Amino acid sequence: MDPKQLFNRIDTLFPVYLEFWKEICKRESPTNDKQRVDVLGAYLQEQAKEHSFQVKVHNEDVSGNALCFTMNPDTAGTPVCLSAHMDTVYPVGTFGETPVRTDETYIYGPGVSDCKGGIAAGFLAMRALSDIGFRSRPVRLILQSDEEVGSSYSQKRTVAFMREMAEGCAAFLNLETHASNRKPLDGAPENAETAVLMRKGIIRYRFHIHGKSAHSSSCSEGISAVAEAAHKILALEEMKDDDALTCNCSMLRGGTAANVVPDECMFTADIRFLNDTQLRKAQTLVQEISQTSFISGSRCEAEIISSRCAMERNERNERLLSKMNAIYSRHGMPILYAAMSKGGSDAADMSAAGLPTVDSIGVTGEKIHSPEERAELASLAACAKRIAIVAMEL
Repeated sequence: MDPKQLFNRIDTLFPVYLEFWKEICKRESPTNDKQRVDVLGAYLQEQAKEHSFQVKVHNEDVSGNALCFTMNPDTAGTPVCLSAHMDTVYPVGTFGETPVRTDETYIYGPGVSDCKGGIAAGFLAMRALSDIGFRSRPVRLILQSDEEVGSSYSQKRTVAFMREMAEGCAAFLNLETHASNRKPLDGAPENAETAVLMRKGIIRYRFHIHGKSAHSSSCSEGISAVAEAAHKILALEEMKDDDALTCNCSMLRGGTAANVVPDECMFTADIRFLNDTQLRKAQTLVQEISQTSFISGSRCEAEIISSRCAMERNERNERLLSKMNAIYSRHGMPILYAAMSKGGSDAADMSAAGLPTVDSIGVTGEKIHSPEERAELASLAACAKRIAIVAMEL
């Protein structure tokens, strides 16, 4: 098939899918609001059926329902899988009554980059491939519903659904934000475009500390759970190596009144690691710190509240990126240099499952997880071309 025809079709459809991008971002869908995530999911199912894509729904009671849309479902070729997520981080209303706006360069709003731009690019790529008569292989778009909480709401069932839908694929292309601030793993020219082949894993703990209450006028008779928490937080926060272990402690809650020694305190610790060796080191440190009483008489329990594995660099993913870059070079497109991200993503789970995986090749954006989140309008077509040509020629 003629790649020029594909690229021309994407350019022609760009205005349509720019409006589609706005529409799905207007449908706010924070992770903790199943109803809103499913309203967005219902809209996306309608759009998929309109273009004769096969629809599969994975139902959940707490999180939103995960989805998979497939073009050419009955074709015998090896599938290429695209992936994004529907859930976002901010409560409804954070971006105002009109949550989405654009100027000449950017689109602004909840999830415009992370990760609804990826959804729009996936739809645009599949629609263009379908319109020009591409029938050589199935192309799937798999949409997560609780990615922003490490799939803890679904107890990883949505991740298992993704693995099932992607089993045996030739490539798993995750459409997380295509950002310029990734750390290149090898020598790369300044401002080179990147794809993520390495991500930190995340393990989150809740610390629950018990002390002894007393009147603050006799505070020496009490055991302050807040003071004990402070000692533990300072010990945990010594993990601050961006290239290895990091720890961020937050959500501290303790005490009932200013004149009472607090007998209870809780806080969370977000620990990030590059590999299993670092994970084991972090787990040992957590155990030691939780079992150490910096203030005599205090005690503590530490429980894991969520976790996601690291995406370790491997030859399988390197080979896939090399094949993709060969395709891009043939068509005069920018090649992608391997990079590392300190954030987590579903790509790590897919890579760990043995799937050839390349991450963070969605729309180009910045300021994610902030009220200033934005993405470059033109990157929608660029992303769709990047993934569609791989689906066509890999």
